[in-house]
Amino acid sequence: MELRQLQYLVSVSDEASFTKAAALARVAQPGVSAQIRRLEAELGQQLLDRSGPAVQVTEAGAAVLPYARAALAAVAAVRETADALAGLSRGQVTVGIVGAISSPSLDLPGLLAGFHHDHPGIGIRLTEASTGDLTAALRAGRLDVALISAGPELPPDLAPEVVVDEPLVIAVSPADPLARRRSVSLAALAGRELISLPPGTGLRGYLDDACAGLGFQPRIAFEVGDPRIAAQLAGRGLGAALLPESVIRAHRGQVRGIPLARPRLRGRIALACRPGPAASPAARAFIAHARQQLTGRRSGPGG
Repeated sequence: MELRQLQYLVSVSDEASFTKAAALARVAQPGVSAQIRRLEAELGQQLLDRSGPAVQVTEAGAAVLPYARAALAAVAAVRETADALAGLSRGQVTVGIVGAISSPSLDLPGLLAGFHHDHPGIGIRLTEASTGDLTAALRAGRLDVALISAGPELPPDLAPEVVVDEPLVIAVSPADPLARRRSVSLAALAGRELISLPPGTGLRGYLDDACAGLGFQPRIAFEVGDPRIAAQLAGRGLGAALLPESVIRAHRGQVRGIPLARPRLRGRIALACRPGPAASPAARAFIAHARQQLTGRRSGPGG
């Protein structure tokens, strides 16, 4: 039994004609007839009734046809899978990251290196931008996937999955008077010199929104692009900084982290995808890899 015999049987049944089936298959009509007769001889059953003006399926043919269709569908699925795997030997995936991600648990170099090891033929184009720019690029189809700073409301059209979630705390020098307190309210920072990431980053957004809710504008003395540098500056007494708890732990002894009592803020990073189906097998493979590596980790966001 050959696949082409099953294909011819299905085609003749659908078209009720050997001639039309042969034309669709781009072969001579006698060839189609000969192959179906061989199939009938192998099965010991007449599958098609050729006695009338139109070809009819016999009772045996009607019983066989569902299995013939299923076999052809399975072969098509095998081909699609093989084509997708072949696509993983080449191609490109575009990945966005929010500026100044800093997290001991979010190993971005390890994530990229692991994917490159598994799929060395796929190029990875990395873009760093603000969360607003990243979400716009995802919706426009310029990015396949991105790690974005996630506020209280997640954009549902981007199918976000939170991969990092931890408290934000106030970082000050160990010599700062606030360092002796067990907790502090954000209102206590009104009028104080602050160290912050630039506008457009997640941490700056958290700070600006929280201060606006309390009725004051933060007094930014230093803007830096990396939370780790902000921690170091705070440790030198140059101001207070709103930072992820994991960043403070990484600078233990150099800076003091004070929990926020009012309001309690959390920093989150989410893995977000472009709306609709992934653009390529390469993109689908990277998204699956990223979800496997990142989903469920819950500490240390950055910008």
